[in-house]
Order: sequence, then C-alpha cells, then structure tokens
Amino acid sequence: MDSSQKSLTPSEASSQRRAVNDLIRCAAVDSSLRSELKSYNCAVLSALSSLGRETARIVLHASCVVCGCELPWRARRGSCCESCWSALPVIGSAKCDSCAEPLPGVRSWEPGVEETIERSTPDSSLPAPVHCIRCIDDPLPVAWTDAWGHYRGSLERVLHAFKFEKHDFLDDALAALLEDVIRSRGDLDFDGIVAVPMHRAKRRHRGYNQADLLARALARRLRMCCDPSLLCKRADCAVQSTLPRSERAKNVRGAFVASSRARGRSLLLVDDICTTAETLRACARSLDAAGAARICAVVVAKA
Repeated sequence: MDSSQKSLTPSEASSQRRAVNDLIRCAAVDSSLRSELKSYNCAVLSALSSLGRETARIVLHASCVVCGCELPWRARRGSCCESCWSALPVIGSAKCDSCAEPLPGVRSWEPGVEETIERSTPDSSLPAPVHCIRCIDDPLPVAWTDAWGHYRGSLERVLHAFKFEKHDFLDDALAALLEDVIRSRGDLDFDGIVAVPMHRAKRRHRGYNQADLLARALARRLRMCCDPSLLCKRADCAVQSTLPRSERAKNVRGAFVASSRARGRSLLLVDDICTTAETLRACARSLDAAGAARICAVVVAKA
C-alpha cells in the first residue's frame, strides 16, 4: 500500500457509505423527476408552440387565408378576417338526419312553425326524421348527423389551412360553429365527446389531429368531457379523398376500434369534413358494437 494513502477509521468509512447511499437515492429521485418533467414540458411546449404561432401572426404582418388582405388586429378569427368569416357558406336548408346532406326545398324544422314535410313520429313535439335518397335504405347507425356549412369557397380554404397548414389555432373559432349547431338543435344529452381518430403514423407526420383539436375545443365550450381514448384507428388506410365514392366504405371497414368504456354512454362524434359519411359510419359502427347507448355526429362542413 502507498504510504501516502491513509486507511479510513470505522467512523469515516460509515460516513462515506452514507454519502454514497444518499447520492444513489438522489439519482433515483432525479430520474423520476426528469421523467415527470419531460411529460409536463411536452404539454407546455405544445401549448406555447400554438400560442407562439398565433402571437407571431398578430405581431408580424399576416394575410387573411381567404382574401389575402392584411389581417386587422381585432376584426379577425384566427387567420381569417371578420369579413370573410361572416361570409362563410352556412347551410340554410334542412339536412338529412343521417348524413347531413343538404336538402334544397325542404325547410328546416322549428318548434311552432308549420312543416313542409309530414310527421311520422307519434310525438307531435318532435320532427320526423328526414333522409336523403342514399340514406333511406342504408342510414348511418347514429341518432343524427349535423353540419354547419358547405365545403366550398371560403370555408374550404379555412379548413384546408386548419388541416394542412398548421393553422391549429383556428380550433376554437371552428368549434364555435359546431356549438351553434348543437345548441340550435337543443340536444346536449351527451356523456362525452369523441373525435374521429387519426392513425398514429399520420398524426406524427402532420403533428396533430384536427378532429381532436375540434373535439377538445367543443368540449370546453359545452363543458363536457372529451375522451379520445374511446376510439382509435388501428389501420393506416388510404386517404379517403383520393378514392372514388364506391371504394370509400371498403377502405375504412374495420379500421376503427372502440373501447369497452363506451358501453352505455351517449356520445357525440366530431370531425371537420363529411363527404360520403363512410368514415363517420365506420366510427359509429365501432362505438355501437362496443355498446354505446346513443351516437350522434357533428362536422364543420358537408361536401
């Protein structure tokens, strides 16, 4: 042994062991805290990222996504000027209760107003279900589907920016349109709100699921629970918009799976756009198979 090295006394050795043990415990606690902080920071950074993009658009020069004119400071809805927003093409006619297809010439039902269609329900306080030609023989497994506007012109442009151009801060403004639809129907009897899910691979590529953002924003407005875990997409299908109408039902058949926690619950299904309604049909079928007591659906636009 080197003469310069001194042997430790029993007291010094005991103190050294305690110090080492304290360092090990601190390292374990630090590892746990790092894990918790990582999860927390991801949520905070996501919120700050969205807030930062919106703040940048307010402070820096920005143009309306619809007309291209400079956005005013206050008269705006996200990245859309108030003038263009107020001109979004709302559906004014009645709609198919199954798929929300507009029915020109059929007046929307209002309590106390004489109808242009004959009732078939025994309760005179309720309107008779109205179906389009496609849904007469094969309606969706939902109590009703509703849509705010036509997927064309300015609304198509706004939804494209929301969906593909990282304008995720439009979620609350668009959810306000859905809130108008729900409250005008007078039907708020839901146990929860669930978005049409996106496959995890596509979500990683895009960064977010626009339907999930809408569902969460709508849940905040209606003070309801949004539970994205009730429905998931297990198959990475081809994009519906790239397929002909005849192939869309087959493309999403069996693509969604619902949690058993949907059993006995009244659920509101949320999406941004409905074209053939086959995606809504596939989602509703999964929720129905899981035992959901009631399913309704609402979208921003009907194509």
